[in-house]
Amino acid sequence: MRPSEDPIGFIRENTCLRPVPHAPEISLHVADEATTLWQRTEEELEQIGLPPPFWAFAWAGGQALARYVLDNPGLVAGRRVVDFASGSGLCAIAAARAGAHHVLASDLDPFALAAIPLNAEANGVADRIAATGEDLLTAVPNCDILLAADVFYERDLAGAVTAWLGEARAQGLTVLIGDPGRTYLPRDRLTCLATYEVPVSRSLEDSEIKRSHVWQLAG
Repeated sequence: MRPSEDPIGFIRENTCLRPVPHAPEISLHVADEATTLWQRTEEELEQIGLPPPFWAFAWAGGQALARYVLDNPGLVAGRRVVDFASGSGLCAIAAARAGAHHVLASDLDPFALAAIPLNAEANGVADRIAATGEDLLTAVPNCDILLAADVFYERDLAGAVTAWLGEARAQGLTVLIGDPGRTYLPRDRLTCLATYEVPVSRSLEDSEIKRSHVWQLAG
């Protein structure tokens, strides 16, 4: 059976539920062998126009942002939160555990949309997280806080996301970004809120510890 025919079954078969290194209060279905899973899915995903399996890993920026949200629950408590390009749902889960009233986790990848509710259920917050595959870049969502992690790795995407986040900030939303120094991060528009040394997989990054920052988009 092709992975796309049973994404939930594929996730269960090819991942293990493990604590997130920098936010161990949260556990995710993650891949043990990054390269193996990537090779198993890349060809099919490429054929149907989907990205590689970003949902199967706890990326450095997401770990930093999740840690910051968990340590500062007053930021999201009682508020409506959108986690953009959510992947595994890590930041969405952190927001829900920190007391957010409602969290919308968005991603265009159908595998991510299958992984998010699985991970939310594993962390006891499935009732407060909804997942959507809609392209949110077409309009500013109806929420109080936007979370975005590890999204500035490609020029065109980064430009579109920066413009969208800027519009959201102009409309009064709080915009928080988790990033380990990706190439297209708009640093001139950001204020650094926190810095962490985040454990990551060397097979995904260029080191086993990645210095990662949480940023707030300036008004």
